[in-house]
Amino acid sequence: MTDSIDLVSDTDAETGKSGTRDPTPTPRVSGRPRVTGGTPNDANKVIIDFKDVDVYYGDFHAVDSVTVPVREKEITAFIGPSGCGKSTVLRSINRMNDLIESARVEGTITYHGVDLYAPGVDPVEVRRHIGMVFQKPNPFPKSIYENIAFGPKIAGFKGNMDDLVEESLLRAALWNEVKDRLTETALALSGGQQQRLCIARAIATSPDVLLMDEPASALDPIATLRIEDLMYELKQDYTIIIVTHNMQQAARVSDRTAFFSVDVNEGRRTGRLVEFTETAKIFTSPQQRETEDYITGRFG
Repeated sequence: MTDSIDLVSDTDAETGKSGTRDPTPTPRVSGRPRVTGGTPNDANKVIIDFKDVDVYYGDFHAVDSVTVPVREKEITAFIGPSGCGKSTVLRSINRMNDLIESARVEGTITYHGVDLYAPGVDPVEVRRHIGMVFQKPNPFPKSIYENIAFGPKIAGFKGNMDDLVEESLLRAALWNEVKDRLTETALALSGGQQQRLCIARAIATSPDVLLMDEPASALDPIATLRIEDLMYELKQDYTIIIVTHNMQQAARVSDRTAFFSVDVNEGRRTGRLVEFTETAKIFTSPQQRETEDYITGRFG
């Protein structure tokens, strides 16, 4: 991946191979999740940079003043209570909020130094570089093969599609389970397999960032651990940002964690960033009392 990123359209000028993963559920110790993952490295360059970002829906102030630097080849977790703006902030990265007519973003979000909301930046091109996996598995009602091939075809991929499909499924730890079923409908897969298929579909277009909005919340514990192990392996090649309500999950997989909270004024909820630091620090020695109260279960 080079530092020169073209985001302007033509018209607009399951195994834990590292040996560090804990396959057992993380116990609570003194009300805190036990941190078992995370290797933050300040030498990694900032790939996505939020600076004083506010998000509005019409006159509703949904998220207030978020400043977060996201470093490459790390997993950054967004945690916090419901309604605190975690998913709104995540969707602002690949401009999914553009699909809501009243939404607007103030402040700056840069990707490799490019302002994602600058005039002439093509949202479709942004999404080719920044893939997304949603909370509920959403495979297309097509074959397993066509699910993977769909995005590259739209993007004008000219290489060997068979090789690309195999490579994407291998990276998503799904190839061995489906290699003899590629022409079957993706809807016949289990929930965990469908989510890994969606991850394979996301990486088939060669992004370098993956956004994951509670990717395991609809899965059983075994499938959840497979997704977590997969994330842990994928971060060797991708920058991952995950929204999760599961603090134990954040402690298991992430390198850095951003804690969001919410202010309620006249019935309206405005999310705000409370604290952002290395995951080990946020779960063992948070700097803000509000963070301490949340991770120890006093609220949220």
